[in-house]
Amino acid sequence: MLEYLQNLDTEVFSAINGIHAPFFDSFMWLATAKFAWIPIILALIYVIFKHNWRQALLITVGIAVTITLCDQISSSIIKQSVERLRPSHCEALASTIHIVNGYHGGLYGFVSSHAANSFGVAMLLTLIMRRWHFSATIFLWAAVLSYSRIYLGVHYPGDILCGAILGMILGWLVFLLYRRISCIKWFKCTADGTFSENEVRILSFAILLNLVLIMAVAPFYAI
Repeated sequence: MLEYLQNLDTEVFSAINGIHAPFFDSFMWLATAKFAWIPIILALIYVIFKHNWRQALLITVGIAVTITLCDQISSSIIKQSVERLRPSHCEALASTIHIVNGYHGGLYGFVSSHAANSFGVAMLLTLIMRRWHFSATIFLWAAVLSYSRIYLGVHYPGDILCGAILGMILGWLVFLLYRRISCIKWFKCTADGTFSENEVRILSFAILLNLVLIMAVAPFYAI
């Protein structure tokens, strides 16, 4: 059964990684970069600190805890325990894999810390904001970022799927802690669902605008 799943994972990876073009090389490379989060982070800082600075501090800490847990559990524990080679380090795929900009990533890839981090933050913020359009856009962003890791040849779909599940579980657990702490008197019971429709729309718009900006820059970004 395990061998079947591994073979299926490799086949799906080859199918996805085999569909490539210069535009998508640039787009996926830009989407996976750390600075791609900057417009979203700036919009989030504006909205949450404008709304309530005490709640903003708690949300900021919650995001930091979520990312730390996702990153450490995926990279320092699971990857080092499972020791599954990334496709970019697999000799059997060396002649067929599409690598962008000479990037191969670290040695091990299960589970994807990029997927865990992005889906963990998406889950946490979705549970806090409680607006369907924000949920759709933040999970779309997490999906694009995660897909880029397969496109770039550094993760199998299984790495992404398991990383996303790990991230969402950890994001949910951090939210439970956030909700409990938020009801302490000092925070004035600022729990989930307190952000207005307009405030959340700003965040949704920032995420979509960020994707559009990356698409606009990609044709001019040389790989």
